[in-house]
Amino acid sequence: MSTVQVESLPREIAAKLLDIGAVALRPEEPFTWTSGLKSPIYCDNRLTMSYPDIRDLVAEGFAAIIRESYPDAEVIAGTATAGIPHAAWVAHKLNLPMAYIRDKAKGHGKQNQIEGRIAAGQKVVVIEDLISTGGSSIKAAQAVREAGAEVQAVVAIFSYQFASAEKAFEEAGVPLRTLSGYTTLIDVAAERGIVQSGQLASLQAWREDPAGYGK
Repeated sequence: MSTVQVESLPREIAAKLLDIGAVALRPEEPFTWTSGLKSPIYCDNRLTMSYPDIRDLVAEGFAAIIRESYPDAEVIAGTATAGIPHAAWVAHKLNLPMAYIRDKAKGHGKQNQIEGRIAAGQKVVVIEDLISTGGSSIKAAQAVREAGAEVQAVVAIFSYQFASAEKAFEEAGVPLRTLSGYTTLIDVAAERGIVQSGQLASLQAWREDPAGYGK
């Protein structure tokens, strides 16, 4: 089993995401999200699945946080679809049951929203790949609660660190932990010369006011 230091994870994960192009920064030519929001960053953490060393670093990072902060966790639950493979790897490392949570109940069969087994009273850690607004993750946490179980935390690979998302998690009473985040990634990108010092103010402004970016 590999071991990681939780304190060093933010920079290490940020560097790996940049290395494989899972995160791209384009402040001069913003991306357009499906919502219409203009963004200087594009994040596709699914790429980590294709790199065994990186996916293992992510899994061990999750496992380290859970061992340290949620040692009595009884189930690891991934969000569909991007959180599923990471949840499987983490559950294997911790030798715990694994489940996954759909964004809504199936329209046929047993109409399950949770696949696998989460029993009433069990302590559950939810695995997510990316936190933007936080809405889908909080919805998954609510599904776990509706099953009568306890959500100990949502743990994600990366967060854009929007204040609105942090507020949403706080209001929902769901602890959030991430392996890395936007501010650390920008620092690492600047050190590597991927972004220039003159672009830092614009990049920071996007995190503080994403709706107003580029207007």
